[in-house]
Amino acid sequence: MSKRELIVEQLERLPEQDLDRLLSFMEALTKTSSNDEVSTLAAESALAKDWLSPDEEAAWADLQVFQHC
Repeated sequence: MSKRELIVEQLERLPEQDLDRLLSFMEALTKTSSNDEVSTLAAESALAKDWLSPDEEAAWADLQVFQHC
């Protein structure tokens, strides 16, 4: 049985009075996940110019030796 099927099965057993709480939780979960993705993409874009600079490459060059071990 898939996770989705298990969730639907549990949902069908949930008392009506708990559906508002569940819906609020699901909306918060979706919003948080969506905000995290947007924040990550924005940060990556904003910081890329610093990460990809020659000075930054030189500063971390000695650590590249350990990547091959």
